[in-house]
Amino acid sequence: MKKRIQRFILLTSASAMLFFSACKKEISTPNPPSSYTGSNFNDLFDAFWNGMNNNYVFWDIDTTNWDRVYNQYKPIFANLNIYSDNDVRSSVNYFRQMVAGLIDGHYNITFPKSQLLSDSSIDPAFDRKRNTPGYHDPIPLGYFFFDLPKIFLDSGYVEGVDSTHTARLAVAVSGTINHNILYFYFNTFELQALYLTPGSAVQAVIKNFISSISPISPSVKGIILDLRGNGGGDVNDLDFLVGRMIDKPLKFGYTRAKNGQGRLDYSPWAPAIVTPQPGSSAISIPIIVIADNFSASLSEITTLAIKTLPNGKFLGETTWGANGPLAPNVYFNGGQFTAGTILTLSVFTSSTMFKYINDQIYEGKGIPPDVAVPDNLNSLKRGIDLQVAQAVSLINQ
Repeated sequence: MKKRIQRFILLTSASAMLFFSACKKEISTPNPPSSYTGSNFNDLFDAFWNGMNNNYVFWDIDTTNWDRVYNQYKPIFANLNIYSDNDVRSSVNYFRQMVAGLIDGHYNITFPKSQLLSDSSIDPAFDRKRNTPGYHDPIPLGYFFFDLPKIFLDSGYVEGVDSTHTARLAVAVSGTINHNILYFYFNTFELQALYLTPGSAVQAVIKNFISSISPISPSVKGIILDLRGNGGGDVNDLDFLVGRMIDKPLKFGYTRAKNGQGRLDYSPWAPAIVTPQPGSSAISIPIIVIADNFSASLSEITTLAIKTLPNGKFLGETTWGANGPLAPNVYFNGGQFTAGTILTLSVFTSSTMFKYINDQIYEGKGIPPDVAVPDNLNSLKRGIDLQVAQAVSLINQ
């Protein structure tokens, strides 16, 4: 059965908009996807094709020939009956074929389950990932909560699980290794929200780590941020976390958005900047990010921000490859949209593009590690965490 991988950068406030600073240009939209009634497959195809043509932000680097897609699939959809269950199921396969090569690591299409009963989502990035040689399942959350503390962490560590105050299960662990290395694991970027949420079982964990770096003790030799399996979250956490480790603004990349109806109508590249938090100071000891094949979205953005620091390093395996943030269309001319009425589809796609300070775009490819140490589930089952061990070794060099 298909495993659903959650990943997203979510813009939630005006301060977050300062990071992704392109603004929506007021333009007319003669044929927005929502204007098509979708009363037949011919209309639904047009709505979807035009929505992608106008809203998808990666056309200048994506190798998909969207005009060829139109010519190939337009007559196929014209012959489908939207009231036929078999044709509805067939249409899902056709949509899957149409988007199979899109590089957007966030991209998915969902259909109401009541209309399809099964096969109600399309996720081309995951379909490609699970068919890649060497693919492995994510490390189970229980490993971080039950097993890893017994292997590495000193007594006095704190851990928490929150299933009440977040949309997704939140798991976090904070402690020390050898009494001089700070370790912080969390599976979702909702740190600031949980930090400010009384009664959250994760609040104490976040406060423990934040207090350990603000200020940091002279006895601490290094920091390990464990982002394995973290699918992203609220972009405000970038300042909340990395902004506590710097004392001046950190430019680590650029973003740009669509600013018109044309496929290649783009805004200029705008700097992506991490802002220091009040009272923060620059941390000069080694900061090691551990990330893996399932670290996505804001996990990747955070990894790149840390890599930009002279004392930052990324250890693990190549990340997912979903760097573009997501936001309501009120902010941007691109991104997510819906189409159709009788059969409705919702398209979840990035609102802007991101490139690293070195001008590399990692969308659809993932970020390669500075130090490659693949996940090894068999070793973990034997109580051996090769990635944490290597991170400790790097700090002790």
